[in-house]
Amino acid sequence: MSRTQKQPSYLGRPIQKKTIGDRVVRFRTAFSNTIFDVLKGRGWQEVQGDMGWDFYWCDLSWMREVFDHYYMEEHCRINHFRNHNELTRKNLMVKNLKKFRKQVEREQGKLEASKCDFFPTTFELPSEYHMFVEEFKRNLGSLWIMKPIAKAQGKGIFLFRKLKDITDWKRESYKSQEERRNDDKEPVETYIVQKYIENPYLIGGKKSDLRVYVLVTSIIPMKAWLYREGFARFSNARYSLYSIDDTYIHLTNVAVQKTAPEYDADKGCKWSLNQLRRYLIARHGIEAVEDMLKKMDDIFIYSLLCVQKIMINDKHCFELYGYDIMLDDKLKPWLIETNASPSLTASNQEDYELKCRLLEDTLNVVDMEGRLTGKEKRIGGYDLMWNDGPVTLEEGGLDCMSAPTYTTNTHLGCFNDREKQLKQLFRSLQMAKKTTTV
Repeated sequence: MSRTQKQPSYLGRPIQKKTIGDRVVRFRTAFSNTIFDVLKGRGWQEVQGDMGWDFYWCDLSWMREVFDHYYMEEHCRINHFRNHNELTRKNLMVKNLKKFRKQVEREQGKLEASKCDFFPTTFELPSEYHMFVEEFKRNLGSLWIMKPIAKAQGKGIFLFRKLKDITDWKRESYKSQEERRNDDKEPVETYIVQKYIENPYLIGGKKSDLRVYVLVTSIIPMKAWLYREGFARFSNARYSLYSIDDTYIHLTNVAVQKTAPEYDADKGCKWSLNQLRRYLIARHGIEAVEDMLKKMDDIFIYSLLCVQKIMINDKHCFELYGYDIMLDDKLKPWLIETNASPSLTASNQEDYELKCRLLEDTLNVVDMEGRLTGKEKRIGGYDLMWNDGPVTLEEGGLDCMSAPTYTTNTHLGCFNDREKQLKQLFRSLQMAKKTTTV
C-alpha cells in the first residue's frame, strides 16, 4: 500500500469477477493515494503509459492535453467529462445556473424557478465590476467573500466589507492593451465575489460545510447517483463576524484547518453525514430535516441540468463530483462549489475507509466487468436519483431508520449497509444469469 492506513478487509476480495471477457481489467492511474489502493485491491492489473488500459483514473491535465487526440476502444472508461469545468469552475457554474434559472422562470414560472435560488449573489471580477458595485451600494455593510476561480483548498480567499479592499481589480481591469503589453505584472487574476452567508448553521459554536458525492455516468440522457455517505467539515475556531481575516473561523477546508494550532490529526474536524443527520433530527425533527434534504436534491439535479446541453457527452466518460453545501441557521442549503477532483487523500483511518467504500461502489456502478443489467436503482452506497427524469422510491423500499415515507430515491446520511446489499445484488444477478442459460 502507498500509505500508513490499514487496508479495509473487503479490498483484495472482489465480490465478483474482475475480468473483461477472459482477461483481467487493466487500469492506469495518475494517483498513488486511495484510488490506487482500491484499483489494486479489486484485483485489476496496473499498466504504465498511454497504451493498453481499459480504465484510466486520470488527472485534469491529461484531459486538457491528451484526451482530444487519444483513441479509446468501445469498452474503455475514464473519470472525467471533456468540459467538466462548465460545472466545476466557479465562474462558469454561476453563469450557467443564472442562465438556467431564467430559462426555468420563462418556461415554468417563478415558483419553479425559485427552486434554483440556492447559490449566493455572485459576480465575476473584473468583468462584472460595475454590476457588483451597484449591488454593493444597495447592501452597505454586508460582508462579501472573494475567491479565485481556478484555485482550490482555500487558496486566495478573503473576506471584506469595504470597496477599497478590492480597488486593485478595478485599476488593473481598465488598463489599455498597450499598458498591459508594457506591464511586467501578470494579467489580473479572475475572481468571483459572493455575498457571504453571515448566518451559517453552527454546531458547538463552529461553522461547517458538507461534502456530498454525486456520480454522473451519462449526460444525455442524464443519469446521476447520490452516495449515502459523506462528511461535514468543521472550523477549529468558534464563529465570529468580528474577525473576518481569521481563516480558521471562516474556511472549513481541511487544507486550511490542519494548519491550526489546535488541530488533532487523529480526530480531524469531521462528522459523518449519518452523525449530522441524527443530530439535526434530534434538534429540529424529521420533517425539517426531510425538507432540507429535498432542497439538497434540487441543488444536485438543477445544477446538473443547467449544464446538460453544453456538456460534451461521451460514452467513455463518467464523473465523480464533490459538492460543497453549506447550511444556514434556517436549515436552507446553499451550493458553495462543485469539485471535479474531490480529494481522495485520507486525513485519518476513518476517512480512508469512507473513501475506499466510495471508490469501490463507484467502480461497481461503472461496471467494467459487465455484471449489471442497467436497471438497478441501488448499487452499494449509491442510490439512483435521476435517470432521464426523477427516480421515485418503490413502495417498501425505504431503509432509513426514523424516517417517514420519501418520494425520491435518495437516502443521504442514512445507514449504508452496502456489503449486505452488494452480496444480495450480485447473488440475484448470478441466479438470473443461470436461469437464462438453462
